Amino acid sequence: MARLLRALPGLPRRAASPRSARGWAGGGGLCAGAGRGDAGSPAMCEPPLAKSDWQKKLTPEQFCVTREKGTEPPFSGSYLHNKETGMYHCVCCDSPLFSSEKKFCSGTGWPSFSEAHGTVGSDESHAGIIRRRDTSLGPARTEVVCKQCDAHLGHVFPDGPGPTGQRFCINSVALKFKPSRD
Repeated sequence: MARLLRALPGLPRRAASPRSARGWAGGGGLCAGAGRGDAGSPAMCEPPLAKSDWQKKLTPEQFCVTREKGTEPPFSGSYLHNKETGMYHCVCCDSPLFSSEKKFCSGTGWPSFSEAHGTVGSDESHAGIIRRRDTSLGPARTEVVCKQCDAHLGHVFPDGPGPTGQRFCINSVALKFKPSRD
């Protein structure tokens, strides 16, 4: 990648991590999984932010969790006991991720949801999340990341309530809650 950038004169040179490069859809300027614009054309995305830009935008805890795949301590998150009606958005890019209608108390210490917003049956193609295999702690788990900006949100496990049987275990610090207007 660095060799390619050196070969293209006139382009701004900036260090980009492989992680941030994944959020940019093939360099074509379209966001992977982005919504459709008013005219039916794919929505355009900003280039991925540099590490220093994320550090300026986020609190240290938000940065650690969303950009470095950290985890907030159990039972410490501000949304763990939130019972308001509304939508949980990505703290990094404001994408809608989880509805309060799908939130449940799992007793694990993190906000839990039975499905992502935009899911239809088992089809998550219109959801704001994507799943990735995670073996960072040894046994394979499934990481949940924001489809729009590649922020680490948490993990999903197959021990949730029916009918989906899923438990999206999400860090409060990766979320921004917006109450519904009545």
